Amino acid sequence: MSKNVDKIPYKIYLEESEMPKAWYNVRSDMKNKPAPLLNPGTHEPMKAEELAGVFCDELIKQELDNDTPYIPIPDDILNFYKMYRPSPLVRAYCLEEKLDTPAKIYYKFEGNNTSGSHKLNSAIAQAYYAKKQGLKGVTTETGAGQWGTALSMACAYLGLDCKVYMVKVSYEQKPFRREVMRTYGASVTPSPSMETAVGRKILAEHPGTTGSLGCAISEAVEVATSTEGYRYVLGSVLNQVLLHQSIIGLETKAALDKYGIKADMIIGCAGGGSNLGGLISPFMGEKLRGEADYRIIAVEPRSCPSFTRGRYAYDFCDTGMVCPLAKMYTLGSNFIPAPNHAGGLRYHGMSPVLSQLYADGLMEAVAVKQTDVFEAAETFARVEGILPAPESSHAIKVAIDEALKCKETGEEKTIVFGLTGTGYFDMVAYEKFHDGKMENYVPTDEELEKSFQLLPKMD
Repeated sequence: MSKNVDKIPYKIYLEESEMPKAWYNVRSDMKNKPAPLLNPGTHEPMKAEELAGVFCDELIKQELDNDTPYIPIPDDILNFYKMYRPSPLVRAYCLEEKLDTPAKIYYKFEGNNTSGSHKLNSAIAQAYYAKKQGLKGVTTETGAGQWGTALSMACAYLGLDCKVYMVKVSYEQKPFRREVMRTYGASVTPSPSMETAVGRKILAEHPGTTGSLGCAISEAVEVATSTEGYRYVLGSVLNQVLLHQSIIGLETKAALDKYGIKADMIIGCAGGGSNLGGLISPFMGEKLRGEADYRIIAVEPRSCPSFTRGRYAYDFCDTGMVCPLAKMYTLGSNFIPAPNHAGGLRYHGMSPVLSQLYADGLMEAVAVKQTDVFEAAETFARVEGILPAPESSHAIKVAIDEALKCKETGEEKTIVFGLTGTGYFDMVAYEKFHDGKMENYVPTDEELEKSFQLLPKMD
């Protein structure tokens, strides 16, 4: 080992007493607040009472709160977090040596729980508030399956029923993730399905479709709003989810501060925005307040390029057009992504919070092709000893690219990226990569324009 590893440990762990006791609401420091959700019928901002039939009461308060900087984490949730948090911030010494770069690379590892990803941070919070409200159960969608797995775990822990609508292509490609959900007591249905009116409509319009997160959201919302004692919960995109996931960034910053480390750039994969938003929140807060500056990079797949090729406009959050309108970077709710193996990134839109920050020039975005992502994943796995999820590997790809730029320039920059989870349930994807059967689908301008034409017409 050529680098001196004595000064900074391989893994920086916070003590349990150092774990954050409150979530950070980055909206409180945003000069330009994210645009409000709109009623699809009236195009007026959604009121709390209008959202009450879909979401839990306390979560609605968090969703609409643009001003409170810190929201205390209930003790019951903190105690649950302590089973797997604080999670480690890891210095990627072996990757640095492999790349022969002067850059210092750190990754925040969120895969050290049975769900295999960061999704459990919000799943337990949303399930807790549903239980506290006296509900019987919740419905949700899932792409790659991390969110569905996390929510099924949280519901099992709290004694809630859990109904999961899983994007059909992931349901077929990731049977073991599906079985973990069922092990924790959840019912899992491939989406779109014939179980719901909106599912039947989507299948009629798109025969043989492999589905999308937008389709699955529509089905989950329909079931929640038509079943007494149930509410819908979402694993990404919403303000409340980014709030819960801020614990990732808060821990990351605390670990860096513990050793006097200043990050130059923060990199995260971007699908709906939960991991990226959570990771960057406290750093973005400093940037918004003028206390520090960071280069913040969102990484998305070229097959579903919401930031880099989408329109910043009001759009439905779901394919069935039953959800509120959100102003976000979107490819159009009618856009059905290719069966990309990074299932958690197959969403047509992006978090309204992140969309506003991107529109204000406070962060960058880059789209990468799938085979390059898996090459980066393989490089990382061979030297760092963790098999990364395809979603996480988008961040790995750009972290490697940036480290190699440092090699060219001789700059000793500090790179931090989010390793959102493990890829041990994604072996079909790795198999296709190794067998040379993986395709780098990129939507044409014509395909996107066709979808853009169906965006809601606003007054």
